[in-house]
Amino acid sequence: MIPNRLLIGKIRIHWSHQGGEMDQQADNHAPTPADPAAVWPALGHGEADWDRPDSAASRRQRLANRGTFRYAVVPHISALVPPVSPDVVADADEAVARMEAFDKESAGWGVPFSSVLLRSESAASSQIEHLTANARRIALAALGDSSRPDATMIARNTAALRAAVDLADRISANTIRAMHERLDGGDDPDNAGQFRREWVWIGGQSPVAAAYVGVHPDAVESDIVDLVGFIRRDDIQPLVQAAIAHAQFETIHPFTDGNGRTGRALVSAILRRRGVTRHLSVPISSGLLADTDAYFAALTAYRQGEIEPIIERFSYATRRALDNAAVLRDDAQALREAAIGSAQRRTVNLLIFAELCASEPAFTAQMVTDRGVSPSSAYRILDRLVAVGVIRQEKPINGATVWTVPGLTEALDRFAARAGRRIVGRP
Repeated sequence: MIPNRLLIGKIRIHWSHQGGEMDQQADNHAPTPADPAAVWPALGHGEADWDRPDSAASRRQRLANRGTFRYAVVPHISALVPPVSPDVVADADEAVARMEAFDKESAGWGVPFSSVLLRSESAASSQIEHLTANARRIALAALGDSSRPDATMIARNTAALRAAVDLADRISANTIRAMHERLDGGDDPDNAGQFRREWVWIGGQSPVAAAYVGVHPDAVESDIVDLVGFIRRDDIQPLVQAAIAHAQFETIHPFTDGNGRTGRALVSAILRRRGVTRHLSVPISSGLLADTDAYFAALTAYRQGEIEPIIERFSYATRRALDNAAVLRDDAQALREAAIGSAQRRTVNLLIFAELCASEPAFTAQMVTDRGVSPSSAYRILDRLVAVGVIRQEKPINGATVWTVPGLTEALDRFAARAGRRIVGRP
């Protein structure tokens, strides 16, 4: 993704419909709301001129990267009824039922599993964007270690996911900005949490040579407000709603960077708002990661008015993610039992440590005492867990002593490996 400063030339807009084409004037970047009973509309396109010189480019490159380009004009969908076949709906229903059952069962596992799954979702979503780091490095980055840039960005993505879930009951344009601010605030504070005022595109050195150009900057806010209207509806099958909302968000591309990760965080918020999940977030990105070519192809199909491919990808990704998460759950429960078994007597403080070791891959003494364990008891148990190999002491971070849980970081890395190696596709 290459952001550039807004340079608007003469604009022409074309809107594609099943029955033909229609031209709109340049001062109206948002389409007229469609008939709710109509077939899902395809993406429209506008045209603008680009003539921004690049002093570092050769004369040939400068000539190739100026001229007229096409950008996206999205149909407003807040009042549309998604035309989905019974088989696709049934598939989505089965995926939702499995999510609901998994979420309900989690209350009796004895492990605070929501934190573990948030980390898994964050890592998988980031890997789709070519950001990779092992679980130990990501956990240390979450505590302030800045030695690995990718790990730091993935840790911020976890914070954005937490914000998305926390704000699920009041999704709005402002809360979407808040999610993005958590994600991008450390790298680009000027643009973090702000809808873009620039052209953004995928591929090429300019929008003229790009494979895809996002909507006109002037249309971003109204397009997001319309999307929020769609998200707030309760008359659409939840996974169908989440898949379409995600595809619409990616088509709008409202931020200068971080659109993919923010859009996938939005999925968790939608499922929480609809009550599909109440205690944890299903790492659907880990299922999408198994075949990113199919995922990107489904997003492309959505822009052409075909909504079923993205719904089918989400149903498949959900099932795959749940199978993977069940193995991770068993690993976390085994870690809890290993921590409990490190002492002859089961105490309240030991149980607190056992839950910590099964849910936090890295922690500080402050995190332990914040849970009500006295410093003297904390260090006594810490020494015992180090001695038996349940935890490992790391180098201090910002003056604080840090311990990692090798069993949990290894379990998270195995989860990532099971999710599948990234298949080459478009970011």
